Amino acid sequence: MKTLIKFFRDFASDESGATAIEYGLLAALISVVIIVAAALVGTNLTTLFQQVADCLGGGPGNGTCPGGA
Repeated sequence: MKTLIKFFRDFASDESGATAIEYGLLAALISVVIIVAAALVGTNLTTLFQQVADCLGGGPGNGTCPGGA
């Protein structure tokens, strides 16, 4: 009976599983932040490349290039 009580007492105080769960949650949060940042940067890069393509394709003096080039 004492060994059964000791087993349950040790089982209740064991926190090794909690540490693994915390690391898993932290990794998931970092993944979400990376995905959101990549999506935002991707949208901004698409806009920038489109502006460069418009400026190069339209030729000088078409009014779409910064600085009037």
